[in-house]
Amino acid sequence: MSYILDDIAKKIGAVVQGDGQCEILSIATLAAATSGQIAFLANSKYSEQLATTNASAVIVTEAEAEKCQTNALVMANPYMGYALVAQLLDTTPKPANSIHASAVIDDSAIIGEGVSIGANAVIEAGVSLSNGVSIGAGSFIGIAAQIGANSTIWSNVSVYHGVVIGENCSVHANTVIGSDGFGYANNKGSWVKIPQLGTVIIGDNVEIGASTTIDRGALGNTIIKDGVILDNQIQIAHNVVIGENTAMAACSVIAGSTEIGKNCVIAGLVGINGHINIADGCVFTGMTMVTKSLSAPGVYSSGMPCQPNKEWHKNNARIRKLESLTKRLSILEKASK
Repeated sequence: MSYILDDIAKKIGAVVQGDGQCEILSIATLAAATSGQIAFLANSKYSEQLATTNASAVIVTEAEAEKCQTNALVMANPYMGYALVAQLLDTTPKPANSIHASAVIDDSAIIGEGVSIGANAVIEAGVSLSNGVSIGAGSFIGIAAQIGANSTIWSNVSVYHGVVIGENCSVHANTVIGSDGFGYANNKGSWVKIPQLGTVIIGDNVEIGASTTIDRGALGNTIIKDGVILDNQIQIAHNVVIGENTAMAACSVIAGSTEIGKNCVIAGLVGINGHINIADGCVFTGMTMVTKSLSAPGVYSSGMPCQPNKEWHKNNARIRKLESLTKRLSILEKASK
């Protein structure tokens, strides 16, 4: 697979500076690129590498283009250009290329055109796989689940009964969608399970990372709306709603019945309490603990940054004294009145 610069420029909305017939075979960093590769400059602190890179071409802004010693594709957002070129040159194989003889497919399943199903996958009764769907080896698609056109399910994914996945979605390996939410009633110290009767509904153009779990709703549904991107090892509990184009990084968790707005950014190791509402456009930095509803967009933080162990012990000792210091201060304030 290869493209000339003129063709790449048309596809990504850039202007060619130099030889438009230069052939590009793959993409690399400025420091590592060699002949036949294209690189990009999205951070000005690496601009000195423009003079030394061996790339055949570089994606740059107009302000940086004059420093480039090789061919260039000039555009306002080089990082977006990198993303688009990476899509053009993507060599990632499909999870499956045909319907493998060992796949177990119920006679009642609806299989669209161009569907591929890998070895030992199981497709249960009433499943609907739309055109172009690809199911990886060892995956399980439960009763009456629906998967939209051109969606990709990688290996060993479990999609439970009744789950709905939209078009152009990607679900990575070992993810579980539609497992039971954590619903129990306490009866004099013993736990009585509450059957989880809802499902999971996932919109279009959603990407879900590896080993992520999304629980089905207890009565209503867990809903992941269009354009959401979820990283690896995320937990989303029952009846959560995540708004359009929200991004969530690895190892973060959302407790049950919480609604997250659209265009939010949730960094790694964030914990979000249950039964609360988060406004559109909220940003949570790493390790933030969200305990109450937020009605306004903004950047929110609560994680404790790393510090030397001895310093941490000193500060922790001071924190333990806060209660007694507060009482002493209160006494002094009353005495001074």
